[in-house]
Parts: sequence; C-alpha cells; structure tokens
Amino acid sequence: MVVSGFIKDTFAASRLLEFSAKSQFIHLNYSLCILNQVESPNGFTWNTILKAYLQRGYPQSTIFLYKLMLEKNFEPDNYTYPILIQACSARFSEKEGKEIHNHVLKMGFHLDVYVLNTLIKMYDVCGNLKDARKLFDESPVKDSVSWNSILAGYVKVGDVEQATSIFDQMPQRNTIASNSMIDLLGKTGHLSAARKLYDEMPKRDMVSWSAMISCYEENGMFEEALEMFAHMKSEGVMVDEVVIVSVLSACANLMVIKEGMLIHGLAIRMGIEAYVNLQNALLHMYSNCGDIKSSRRLFDASPFLDQISWNSMISGYLKAGFIGDARNLFDSMPEKDVVSWSAMISGYAQHDHFLETLELFHEMQVQEIKPDETTLVSVVSACAHLAALDQGKWVHAFIRKNELKINPILGTTLIDMYMKCGCVENAMEVFQGMEEKAVSSWNALIVGLAMNELVEGSFEKFSEMKKCGIEPNEITFVGILGACRHVGLVNEGRRYFESMIKIHNIEPNVKHYGCMVDLLSRAGFLEEAEKLIENMPMEPDVATWGALLGACKKYGNTKMGERVGKKLIELHPDHDGFHVLLSNIYASKGKWEDVGEIRGIMKKQGVVKIPGCSLIEADGVVHEFLAGDRMHPRIKDIDRMLDEMTKRLKMEGYAPDTNEVALDIDEEEKETSLYRHSEKLAIAFGIISINPPTPIRIMKNLRICGDCHNAAKAISRAYGREIVVRDRHRFHHFKQGNIDVVSVEDGIISLKLQGACRSCPSLTTTMKMGIDRFLKEKFGDLVKDICQVFDDQQNGTTVEAVNGHLDILIPPIKNYGGSLEVVSVNGSDFHVKYEGPGELEQELEQLSAT
Repeated sequence: MVVSGFIKDTFAASRLLEFSAKSQFIHLNYSLCILNQVESPNGFTWNTILKAYLQRGYPQSTIFLYKLMLEKNFEPDNYTYPILIQACSARFSEKEGKEIHNHVLKMGFHLDVYVLNTLIKMYDVCGNLKDARKLFDESPVKDSVSWNSILAGYVKVGDVEQATSIFDQMPQRNTIASNSMIDLLGKTGHLSAARKLYDEMPKRDMVSWSAMISCYEENGMFEEALEMFAHMKSEGVMVDEVVIVSVLSACANLMVIKEGMLIHGLAIRMGIEAYVNLQNALLHMYSNCGDIKSSRRLFDASPFLDQISWNSMISGYLKAGFIGDARNLFDSMPEKDVVSWSAMISGYAQHDHFLETLELFHEMQVQEIKPDETTLVSVVSACAHLAALDQGKWVHAFIRKNELKINPILGTTLIDMYMKCGCVENAMEVFQGMEEKAVSSWNALIVGLAMNELVEGSFEKFSEMKKCGIEPNEITFVGILGACRHVGLVNEGRRYFESMIKIHNIEPNVKHYGCMVDLLSRAGFLEEAEKLIENMPMEPDVATWGALLGACKKYGNTKMGERVGKKLIELHPDHDGFHVLLSNIYASKGKWEDVGEIRGIMKKQGVVKIPGCSLIEADGVVHEFLAGDRMHPRIKDIDRMLDEMTKRLKMEGYAPDTNEVALDIDEEEKETSLYRHSEKLAIAFGIISINPPTPIRIMKNLRICGDCHNAAKAISRAYGREIVVRDRHRFHHFKQGNIDVVSVEDGIISLKLQGACRSCPSLTTTMKMGIDRFLKEKFGDLVKDICQVFDDQQNGTTVEAVNGHLDILIPPIKNYGGSLEVVSVNGSDFHVKYEGPGELEQELEQLSAT
C-alpha cells in the first residue's frame, strides 16, 4: 500500500490500521507507523488507535495519544470520550477523569447516554460514588446500563439500603441487576431476601445460579450450596470455574471428600482443572478433608502455583499436624507474604509450640513484614502460655504505636495474656479501653481475676456484666465456679451452680461439674464430691476424677484414694497423673511396697510421668528448667545461688517438707531432691538475672508442691523480691512478708506476722517457728515464749482471716494424723472441718468456745 500509494487513502489506511491494531501478533508501534502515513486521519482512525492501546493494557498511552490528537487539531467525537474515560478508570485516575469530563461538557456530549454511562462507571471505580450518583440523577436519559452501573457502585461498597432503593426504582429489572443484588444480599447476610429475589426472577442465567450458590457457601450453609449445585446440573445449566470453586469450598467445610472428588472429575472433563483458582480450591478441599497426600500430589504437579497455592499447602500440613513438613515448605517458598507468616506462626501456637511461635515472630520482624491481626493474636497467646510478659508488652506497644484497632478477639487475647502473667492492672486497662466488649472479653476478665485470687473482683464483674445486658455463657460460669473453688466458697459455689439452669437456662457441662467436684474436694466434702461424680449426666473427664483423687491425698483418705485410684488406672491405663497420685497416697502413709507396685505397672505399660517444668523470661528470652536440670549454660552460677539460698532459707526458719518426696530414700537425699525442683532452679536464675524491683515471674506446667510454696515465701522475704508463680491451677504471689514486734514483757515476745503469699491463706506458722528458733539461739532463757497476735483486719470474719488464726494449730494437728480446715464463714458464724483423734476434737471444741 505504501509503494502503490493506497496508504494515502484514508478509508483504506483506516482499515489496515484497524486490522493491525486488533491483531495480537502485530506490535502497536507498527500501527502507529501506519497512522503517521495517513495524510488526513479521521475520527474513526484516531478512535481505532486509541482503543487499541487501551485494549492492549496501555491506558497512559491512550491519554497521551488523545493529547497528540488535540495538538493536531482533530476534534474527538462521542465515540472517543468513552475510550478516554475507560482509560482513566483503568488508571484509577479521578483527576484525569474529571479533566475529560470537563472536555465532554465543553464539546456538548454530556447528554450522550453512552458517554454518561462510562463517566458514572469511572467515578464508581475511583471510589467517588457521590459524583457518580449526581451524574445519574441529573441524566435526562437513562438506559439499562445506567441503572446497572449505579447499582454496581452501591453493590461494590456493600450499601444494601441504597442498592435496594435503586433496584426498586428500576423501570425494568434485568438479569444483570438481579444477579448483582443477589450477590450483595448474600455478602451482607440477607439470605432470605437473596433467595426470594432468586425465586422471583423470570429468567436466570449461569451467573444467577452461581451467585445463589456463592451466597450459601459464604454464609456457611454448605449443604444448601451442594443441593443448589445438584439442582443446577439437573436443570442442564452449564457450570463454570466460579461455580466449581464455590462448591469445592462447601465440600471442604463439610469434609465430604467423595463429593469433592466427583467435582474434581467434572473439572477435568470440562478442561478447567489447570486454572490456578480451581487448583487452589482443590488443594484446600483435599487438605481440609484430611487427604494431605492428594493435596501434595496436586501441588507438585501444578505448573501454575501462586501465593495462595503455597499458603493453602502450608495450612493443610498444619491442620493435619505435620508441623515439620509445613515448616520445610515455608522455608522453601520463593516469596512469603503476611498470610504465609501468619499461617506458620498460628500453626505453631495452635499446636502448643509456643517458643517456636515467638522465634518465628522475631524472624518476621527482622524481615520487616508487618503482622496482621491473626499473627498478633497467635503471638500474644504464645506469650500468655509462656508467661513471657516482656514480649507480650512489646506486642501491645506495637499495636498502640501502629494505631491498630483492638477488636474483641485481640482485646480478649491481651486480657488473657496479662492475667496469666499476673498483671491484673494491665488487663483492666485493656478492658476499659476496648470500644466493643464481647462476652468473651468479660469472661477473660472474670476468669483472670479468679485465677489471680481476686475473687470479689470476679463476682463484681459478673454482676456488672449482667447489668450491661451481656448474658453469661458456659465459660462465664467456669470462671465464677473457679473463683469459688480457689478460696473454698462452697455455699456460693452451690448457689451459682444451681442458678445456671434455674436462672440462665444453661445446662452444666463436664467442666462445670469438674469445678464443683474440685470445690467440694478441696473443702473436704469427699463423699459429696464422689456422689456428684456418680450422678453426672455425662462421663466425667480426667480432671474431675483427678480433683477427687488429689483431695484424698490431701486429707489422708487412703481408703477412698485407693478405691478411686485403682478404678481410674483401670479406666485410663495410659494416664500418668492417676498412677502418680495413687503412688503419692501410698508414699504419704509409708506403704512403699504399694508404691513399688504402682511404679512397676507404669513401667510395664510404658506410662511415663510428665516431668515438672518451669519457664522464666529474662531480657526477652524464655528459659526452661526441668527438675534436677544441669543443661542450662549458667548452671554453675545457679548452683552457687542455690547454695546461698539454702543457707539463707535456714536462717529464715525454712525446713524442707520431705513429705513431698514420694521416694523411699533417707531424709538428706529427700532434702537434696527438693532443692533441685524446677521452680527453685528458675527462682535462683531469676535472682541472678532479673534486677529488682522487677518481679520474678515463673510459669510451671504442674501444680507447685507445698515445699516449693513455702520456700518461695521464705525466698521472697530473705531477698526482698516479689515472686509470681503460675502453676497449672492458679497464681501464687509472694511479696516479702512483714514482722512487727508488738510488745516484749516478762520474756514473752508478741509478734504480728504477715505471710508472703497473697494468693493463699497466710501460713505464718513456718515464719513463727524460724523466728522462735532464731531468738532463743540469740537470747537463750531470756525468751520464754513467742506469741503471734493479729490486727483488726485479720480479725475480720473471712475465710482467710480464720485460716490465719488456725495456722498455729494446723501443724501439730497434722503431726497427730489429723486435719483442720475452714469450710465456710457467714458473719460471726464459721464452720471448721476436723478429721483426726477424738481427744484432739474435744480440745478444739473447748477452744472454739473462747
């Protein structure tokens, strides 16, 4: 055409230009050369080249050519402006869009419905729905595209009210509009309205069916989604990739692998299996259904893997419990996004790999990946389980620094973390600062206050919660009953337990029964506790039986303990706790042959006792100690501190309670064993590693033994350090303790003693014994007696106060094989439970008369 001169013919050149522009095999530069050869390009010629650049994905070049067109004094027409407006939409450039809009007004094309529709669409795409609506309302002529465009804008932002208003005003509803409304109603949870609209449609296309199936799938109605899909196929409606993806998601959530495999087969027959979205849906379906091998085969065979594919495979491994495989895949990822990091971190936390959770989070920070809410929840949860307060505080500071909103899930996790680290004030601060408080937030507060022995606070928050219109649930009552359990409020516990059904219409579950059994058992009502277990409407769990068995050891009820223990070992032969408890019951009575028999059974059945483990955080690093541990890098320093602690404890009057050692060895060996308990190792490390006044915070996986409890009180006094121990059941706060001399008269010294642990009844007997020994060594016969007196606060009629007065009596009664415990206090009346020799009971009755 160039040689023959036909290129100068505008019509012929325009047709050549149109052909070259539409062909994917010809570069646009060639089309531009043709344009330059045309002597008098017309509107069709310019529109062709503009449209070509837009369709090939070069919207910026489209705008540039438009400016070139104006420079050459060619006037655009009503076909030019829609192309330009679409280019602005593609660039999300509202500024350029408004400039084009001004040109439209100047050229007088603002009444052209095609131009107006593209302008409405442009403003919608750029997020300016206000101007889009203004254009729509001012438009003198509206066609179906106009209505569909403005409706699509409201659907996109989820504005049900405005979208419904537009839809209801439409002069003639069409399938596209109805499909958009079904999609919107489904995404906003209006399923009934979506289904009603679907049923009323005079004509449905594949998108209508797809939209309704997606509605069901997105709202968790997976069975209905599969039923709709079956109906769709029976009607002979063609399905596409979008429908298949929704249905596979439903199969994954229902874990119906058979149906999922049938749909997989359908995708293969349709030739769409290789689509990356479909591949990801198949990976998720097989992983969620537990067929991790099929999922991995698909993953390895897929030629098109995207970020979602890798994340789905990692999540599949984590769900199946293959932590190592998940980590290997994670490490081999070519590129990791926040979802990848979050999935791996959450997987570690969900499988109780808390140290790995924090290590990976630190690595994430090094890589400068900003965590999302899911990541933060998992990390804070790990801090809670490890009692890693410093790291938990760092995460909280990160949330504040980045002005992240603390929603109910994140807020509840922060409250739980602070409560489990013994920082009640921090937890209360988080709670008060939450804009939205869910029932889970109140529960975390109630349970946390109970765990920290602030029982009155638990009861107050329970009342406040109900006043705020928040109805308590099952977890709330676990917290309230736990509060009663910690301080022995038997009558209150009974009242709350009964109120569950009578007032709140909540059927108690195994945890609630477990709390009541533990409450009764701790208070010495062993027969009532056993009867409650026998009358439970469900099978009692391990913890419930364990509470009763533990109380049998505490109260020396060998007969019941032996009966319950043997029954439990028979029912749960693999449970180490029952074997150990029964062994300890025998050991406390010196029945070493029976102890040997139990240990023989454990060895034969391969039952291994879970070792005591204590965690302590120092300088942001969590350290782990086992009983008798020799592996810590600072073990020599710890040994020196243990030796120093032993000497100072003896000066404080502490004597090891060798009854806690269930071994047939001599007393010296028992004492040595006690000094190597994991919590004592952790305390020794804390003293040399954590500067005062920072408290020494320890988390133990088992219940703290009585000897370590007494030792911690003495250590707190001797070193002036606050020690917080969180064991499997509750917190123990040790904070020095005070000794005040009240009077010295005729060789009788009167002292006021304050115990060190505020979480437990003040066992000041040990303090008194040590002081007695120390003063008599110093002053000899000048000291006739040491008396303990109580102040007004201690004389208040509370369980703790009465326990404080009885502390002086409990040790001698225990030596005679008896036991003494406060059951309840009501005003000036209090009930004490005594078991032991009859002559001691008579003396107690005479004492109570005073």
